[in-house]
Amino acid sequence: MRSATPRPHLYYGWWIVATTFCMAMMSMGARSGFGVFVLPMSAEFGWNRSTISLAAAIGALVSGLCQPFLGRLYDRLGGRQLILASLVVSGVCTMLLALTTHILFLIVLFGGVLSIAMGGSSLTTTSALLAKWFDRRRATAVSLNASGASVGGLLLVPFTVYLIHLVGWRLAWVVLGLLILLLVVPLVFVMLKDDPAELGLLPDGVPYPLGAGQTAPARPGPLEVEYWPQSFRSTPIWQLCGGYFVCGFTIALISTHFVPFAIERGVSPTTAATAYGLMSGLNVVGVLAVGALADRGGRKNLLGLVYALRGCAYAALLLAPGAWSLWSFVVIMGFSWWATLPLTSALTAEVYGLKHLGILNGLAFTGHQIGGALSIQLGGTLRDLTGSYDLPFAMASLLLFGGSLVSFAIREQRYSTRYQTAASATGA
Repeated sequence: MRSATPRPHLYYGWWIVATTFCMAMMSMGARSGFGVFVLPMSAEFGWNRSTISLAAAIGALVSGLCQPFLGRLYDRLGGRQLILASLVVSGVCTMLLALTTHILFLIVLFGGVLSIAMGGSSLTTTSALLAKWFDRRRATAVSLNASGASVGGLLLVPFTVYLIHLVGWRLAWVVLGLLILLLVVPLVFVMLKDDPAELGLLPDGVPYPLGAGQTAPARPGPLEVEYWPQSFRSTPIWQLCGGYFVCGFTIALISTHFVPFAIERGVSPTTAATAYGLMSGLNVVGVLAVGALADRGGRKNLLGLVYALRGCAYAALLLAPGAWSLWSFVVIMGFSWWATLPLTSALTAEVYGLKHLGILNGLAFTGHQIGGALSIQLGGTLRDLTGSYDLPFAMASLLLFGGSLVSFAIREQRYSTRYQTAASATGA
């Protein structure tokens, strides 16, 4: 009689991934829907595109500037408490946007308080948390986390358009805030844990202490430092931050201005929101494929390729004829949208270690958000001055090709602990 072999339990790290996925889907999805509020709020208050873009631009800038401080809090206190507090404030502030009557109220609430709160529960924070739970499958885990934001865009942006048509833009903000408070906060409270050591595990589910045949954690890499400011004496952190600046410039530009741009091209609001949702849906495939490929090979070549593809998307938007320009952009951008996040986060962790990962991710994200704030305001201002988005979109395309070259130049094999470990094993 054959004895049954017990099945191994699912590593709890994958439950952490599922939790951060749902968190990104609801909170990031709600924020990414700001673009569909641009026209109804502008129509009610008589705001031009530059005025309402200012609130989004300040929000992107504030989110970036506060991220190093939030990253420092993460390094000191852990992620669970920071994320929970941030989600509660985010849900309340999202609901309070229904009370908007003046641009200053929108700037203070959306551009200030809500941006700081969402920074505490952002993909930057959760990527640092997941880096503690995974080593071999780190890029895959972070990719799944990032895909939650894409699914949020796929589902919540069209849903928000429907809500605005059904109950108006004010009640739409209330519903989005309630989704965060009633669904996401309880889930995070029950499921989220800071470190696999709380369950007696090492990353990837290895039991603690190490058993026979198991490998010890990787040695410190050549660029790991005792104090985080020393990281900026080396080249890779500047390359990663520079690329992330370009990433923020090109993502925030399209997040805020794509729906208005498409409507000005003669597309209906529903179709424009559907196209935005399709971009988000395609990005789920793109970001998961990138994560899987990165865990099997290198990170920096994929990062350079992603930036180049995104540059081609903007070029197609400007140069392709007729409707082909819009839909070719949607497809190419969709596959490359959030794909930079798992690659940048994994590279940062593997080059500079986990000790200061929260603040280093936060500083990289600061560059991302400075680029985003610049592009949001520049896009709105140039649209008002020239009557089209051609100039800011052309700038985005050129920056992306530059970011691609910078990423290809990162010396990953020299500095990443993945290659250091492999070299040690070969030498042994």
